[in-house]
Amino acid sequence: MRSSIFVRSLPFGLYIALLVLEGLLPDWAPGFDVRWLYPLKAGLAALALVVLWHHYTELKSWGLSRGHLMLSLVVGVAVLALWVNLDTGWMLMGEAGVGYNPTDADGRIDWLLVAFRIAGAALVVPIMEELFWRSFLQRWVQQADFLALDPAAFTFKALLITSALFAVAHLQWFAGLLAGLAYGWLYIRTRNLWSPIVAHSATNGGLGAYVVATGHWSFW
Repeated sequence: MRSSIFVRSLPFGLYIALLVLEGLLPDWAPGFDVRWLYPLKAGLAALALVVLWHHYTELKSWGLSRGHLMLSLVVGVAVLALWVNLDTGWMLMGEAGVGYNPTDADGRIDWLLVAFRIAGAALVVPIMEELFWRSFLQRWVQQADFLALDPAAFTFKALLITSALFAVAHLQWFAGLLAGLAYGWLYIRTRNLWSPIVAHSATNGGLGAYVVATGHWSFW
């Protein structure tokens, strides 16, 4: 059981550890461009997912019907619409920063940085986070032997607790809470982890397109 928890937590843990390092680097290495830590974060998480993939029994088959796929995409787009609108003061944990700004001093966009950011956010982060938040934590809150728990057997308490923790892991805590509830509900509704992964990917990919199109880097 401990190994099952470990393999679902390691990619997420590596990502968070490098996120902490990213916050410290400006003091340790003033001349280093911390934006290039994002490809490293996403790359290490992706490598961990590849190495540990055979442990993720819930991802070994696709199993999503056309209807569930469409439902997942609709939920992902709905979460995106909420995310870009729920950013007023009380909905934030602290002050909104400048975000991940891939432009140079002259305002030109570095498209390589953009490509790394969108690829990581849309392809790596959804798998990494859904394995941790939904496959592991949402089930574990309800039952220690979480692998034996049918996703459809969740209680509202488990869904709420996991979604609340998911919320406080994001600057936009209120949008994060609603996103956690939506992704968690999808897992319960479809009994397939690919469903919240697809929704999460649609949200993050769409957010990337929105940010680049509008220049609202703070959402990154």
